[in-house]
Amino acid sequence: QVQLVESGGGLVQPGESLTLSCVASGSIFTIVAMTWYRQAPGKERELFARRMSGGASDYADSVRGRFTISRINGGNTVYLQMTILKSENTAVYYCCMRGYETSSKWGDYWGPGTQVTVSS
Repeated sequence: QVQLVESGGGLVQPGESLTLSCVASGSIFTIVAMTWYRQAPGKERELFARRMSGGASDYADSVRGRFTISRINGGNTVYLQMTILKSENTAVYYCCMRGYETSSKWGDYWGPGTQVTVSS
């Protein structure tokens, strides 16, 4: 059983910064990638940041230069540093791990999400 839990969400004003954390625990054999999704009100869930186990990262154009995903020493905690937040960044933010529970069982494992509200 793999469990992910996000934390750090809250209410911030436009232009401010916020850092989210995601901790994965349980039967983790190998992490292939840690990813961040978000779902804004009335919109589809969006993948906007991904960090591969080897260290490479990818970002959606909408967040590149403002958001940074990190993972310390290949551990099971991933961070999302968000800067210059905008009202349109208001969403539920989800952490998702793509990895292996065992050497033969892999999948995508989701956290319950954390709410980020950007409003003046």
